[in-house]
Amino acid sequence: MKELDDNDNNDLQAALHPLNHKLVFWYTYRTPGVRTRTSYGENIKKIVDFSTVEAFWLSYCHLARPSTLPSPTDIHLFREGIRPLWEDSANCNGGKWIIRFKKSVSGRFWEDLVLALVGDQLDCSDNICGAVLSIRSNEDVLSVWNRDASDHQAVMALRDAIKRHLKLPPSYLMEYKPHNASACDNSSYRNTWLRG
Repeated sequence: MKELDDNDNNDLQAALHPLNHKLVFWYTYRTPGVRTRTSYGENIKKIVDFSTVEAFWLSYCHLARPSTLPSPTDIHLFREGIRPLWEDSANCNGGKWIIRFKKSVSGRFWEDLVLALVGDQLDCSDNICGAVLSIRSNEDVLSVWNRDASDHQAVMALRDAIKRHLKLPPSYLMEYKPHNASACDNSSYRNTWLRG
């Protein structure tokens, strides 16, 4: 069998389809009902990063589907260089739109959102840090994290873009919570500030 030379390798690289941003999948699982001294940040495990369409599909096809994951599990998709933590410098002034789904449909909405983020299909994409699917016992929670919670117009534009892309009815309830509020009450999904 012939070894690839530099020209062959360059041809292969040229055939790839680069993404606008390198992205990273992360995974978090906590044993239900067990409190540990391990911080949330220490529990987050990097799964894979990718910067081309081909590398995304190669990775994504091998990820477990949300319906097969135990509760409580979080799957994160964030831009490279941004950890899925409230305290990360890219996230600390931001917040998240929260969407609650029945377990039977959350996987489809998660996949639609993942494809939108990978393909840079949402308006205001420069304001988006990443997204999280939180598998819980009674419902699943999808959240889209943005950089600036103080820019009300951008926050509302992101909400509208998410609703449009996921084909949610205008009346579908979404909640918004700034990360600094999450840090104060130590909760991602309780005591939300804005509904729309």
